[in-house]
Amino acid sequence: MSHFHLAQLNIAKAKDELTSIVMKGFVDRLNEINTLADDSLGFVWRLQTEEGDATSFKIFDDPSLILNMSVWENIESLRNYVYKSVHIELIRGKNEWFHKMNTPHQVLWHVPVGHIPTVREGEARLLHLEEHGPTEHAFTFAKPYIK
Repeated sequence: MSHFHLAQLNIAKAKDELTSIVMKGFVDRLNEINTLADDSLGFVWRLQTEEGDATSFKIFDDPSLILNMSVWENIESLRNYVYKSVHIELIRGKNEWFHKMNTPHQVLWHVPVGHIPTVREGEARLLHLEEHGPTEHAFTFAKPYIK
């Protein structure tokens, strides 16, 4: 049994306010997609308010950036959720709701079992990935680091 879990942070720059018609197709699916994550094999935790929402959290002092952060038992569980479930439909529609980003928008890293990452921790990992590329400290699906 591993003594580590996998944390992930994903950010996106919204094309408009979450209450706008532009963002409706994305926002309307948030509960469905969050419930899917919660019920997925290997899911451990996700950043959310008491109401189950993560859209009120901000990152990099940019109000147009939305984020999600979660912890999974391993990279395979996260990959299955992201790419082999209905979640892929949101990835396919991302250009409708989000601006293209020229910097990394997702980062993965290992955390000790039981550790809950903070938004600031996720920011630091994303900046590390941008500055150094994939390393043991911060990596991607394309270039993972397996513990």
